[in-house]
Amino acid sequence: MRIENSFVPAEGVGETRERSLWEAGILTWEDFNPARAPVGPKTGDRVESFLAEALEHLDDDDAHYFGKRFPTRENWRLYENFRDRAVFFDIETTGLDAARNDVTTVSVTRGGETTTLVRGENLTGKSLRDQFRNAPLVVSFNGKQFDVPFLEDNFDVSIEAPHLDLMYPCRRVDLTGGLKAIEREVGIDRDRPDLSGRDAVRLWHQYARDDDDGALDTLVSYNREDTENLQNLADVVARRLHDDSLGAVAGEPAGIPDPRS
Repeated sequence: MRIENSFVPAEGVGETRERSLWEAGILTWEDFNPARAPVGPKTGDRVESFLAEALEHLDDDDAHYFGKRFPTRENWRLYENFRDRAVFFDIETTGLDAARNDVTTVSVTRGGETTTLVRGENLTGKSLRDQFRNAPLVVSFNGKQFDVPFLEDNFDVSIEAPHLDLMYPCRRVDLTGGLKAIEREVGIDRDRPDLSGRDAVRLWHQYARDDDDGALDTLVSYNREDTENLQNLADVVARRLHDDSLGAVAGEPAGIPDPRS
């Protein structure tokens, strides 16, 4: 599913009406013709108005525009367009309260490269801004409620890119629980499946107390694996949502590879 397969951002078009457009063979914006579309004249005018504006923003690669126009539950549809430049990120902390606890490591994966920032070394507001600069899309798991508030409360940063928080689309395809449980269910492997968020706290305190570089190395490896697995999970979930929507109507395969094949 790509942005240009989507009609739900147009006023008066919900998921049911969008599906009727697909069933009529109108699968992309270029296919839309109000004379043969199963919508009334007023809705047809609204769709045409949206498409005229949206095509310009698509040509400009303007992810922020689409982040505002798409219903929040449908922002997974931005993923295929911006997948190769999306920023996948995950943080580790000393606790659950952004006002009282510290961020210890932040890992960011972009374009197949992962960078980890460590408290007391290179984890600063500037380094975070550099990592998120010009991101068309950011991807996390429970990042809207946890990671982003921690980063914005503890550093001089504001993460304004459209945000695909995978926890919510996972629920739409009946994948519930924590990140690691979902990874196991869909067949995404880990090098250290024995480690948990509680271990991440312990490892940081062990490093800070004993100057234990081995503990820090394990923590960094754990945090990096969390982040790198996000792209695999996003691929799996986007494929499932495609198969349940446009794929179910048109029989067209998703344009995202299966990371497990």
